[in-house]
Amino acid sequence: MTRFHTVRAAVGLILSVAVVAGCGSSGDDERAAGNEEAAVIHVGSLYEPQNLSNVDGGGQGVTEALNGNVYESLFKLTDDGELENLLAEDYSVSPDGLTYTVTLREGVAFHSGKPVTSEDVRSSVERVTAESSQSARKSSFEPLASIETPDERTVVFTLATPSISFPYNLSYVWIVNTDAGDLKTEEDGTGPYTVGDWTRGSSLSLARWDEYWGEPAANAEVVFQYFTDASAMGNALLTNEVDILTSVQSPDALAQFEGNPDYTIAEGTSTTKELLAFNDQMAPFDDVQVRKAVYSAIDGEKLLSSIWGDYGTLIGSMVPPTDPWYEDLTDVNPYDPALAEELLAEAGLPDGFSFTLDTPTYDPHPTVAEFVQSELAKVGVTVEINPISADEWYTKVFQERDFEATLQEHVNDRDVVWYGDPDFYWGYDNPQVTAWVQEAEQAATPEEQTEKLRLVNRQIAEDAASAWLYLYPQIVVSSSDVSGYPVNGLNSQFFVYDITKG
Repeated sequence: MTRFHTVRAAVGLILSVAVVAGCGSSGDDERAAGNEEAAVIHVGSLYEPQNLSNVDGGGQGVTEALNGNVYESLFKLTDDGELENLLAEDYSVSPDGLTYTVTLREGVAFHSGKPVTSEDVRSSVERVTAESSQSARKSSFEPLASIETPDERTVVFTLATPSISFPYNLSYVWIVNTDAGDLKTEEDGTGPYTVGDWTRGSSLSLARWDEYWGEPAANAEVVFQYFTDASAMGNALLTNEVDILTSVQSPDALAQFEGNPDYTIAEGTSTTKELLAFNDQMAPFDDVQVRKAVYSAIDGEKLLSSIWGDYGTLIGSMVPPTDPWYEDLTDVNPYDPALAEELLAEAGLPDGFSFTLDTPTYDPHPTVAEFVQSELAKVGVTVEINPISADEWYTKVFQERDFEATLQEHVNDRDVVWYGDPDFYWGYDNPQVTAWVQEAEQAATPEEQTEKLRLVNRQIAEDAASAWLYLYPQIVVSSSDVSGYPVNGLNSQFFVYDITKG
């Protein structure tokens, strides 16, 4: 990931806990004496935030470090995928499904000390839906017509059309102080931690906030330490520089911990999909036959094994097994080089073609790109690999859509609905799919929603809207004396407040 210079995030209050960005803190000394509440937890990660905002291109790292830890939402998506009330004490829905009335929890304040009000909720939602917002969930709020705040604890959301996923979508909206400053470099959330020191390119620390409205964090401080190389991150755990790794990136990195009683390996449920995403608006990828040919030319089993060994799962569409509308569709675009050549000939490309593959420079994308390049060469397709940084990817691919094909990991659950948005970066435009997505969102029951999204799932597979290469495994490795961490990592969130040592 791209690295920057050092900045301290101002939160409008004096931290009562000393914040450090390295090892050997006084917290470690107190923990050694048996004081678990004074422990400092060091977390190794490959995903440094680009900034501290979830609507300004902060990336996967900002969700991992801050979601649920520094910022909270009206509703919480648990590590098991369940939706729970958080800053919302309760809510009700009108019979026509168009009005959601939310009552806020009493006694909640921001880190700056200001009480949370309905106006903060309104402005937080509007921050996500603003024209300048870069939130991937922005389009989910298109049914929202108005927000009213009849009193400080009541928020009334009125929708233009029913949205069965509305409470779920609100779980992605951080409630921030209306009066906060630049949220790319500062924070003012309601969570159990405040942001301490951020040494860009190195670490980001979170300090327990003693005025937290709920149950206090089980540790005094958490330091996310960032690595650009998976091997270096693994070595950091071996040498006790870090206590836990949020996600192991290869079976080779895992082998050094297997069978060693000093470490614990937890395999959870992943929602992260590795995609070869085509620009479906650009020739030749505007041709379904070409997309299907490319898909069938890639040996998914061999790729998965080369990256993950015995871990991970092949998927045939955007939907992981944890989504309610999952169906195994791996047979829709089978690995079959002869079929790939036949499809290319039918598309008028018997001699193949060439294209540029914009490839993020961090693992595992470079290795995946080389594999795809080798596989497609066997059917006459030439791939030019263009390495780009995470920042370049966001600007060039996501914003400007200036690409032919790209690699990217998509971490969210229930994100198949993005194929119903012709304006999303891959440009897939099937009016029937768009209609099904809309009908699913307006469904009266979860069963009706599931039925419609299964249709979407199958159609995008038949259209090879993208090539879904594999589903990442979700593997967390820690020192054996560390416990209380999440293992599933839905949507890249990583709750740290229950982690203890000793």
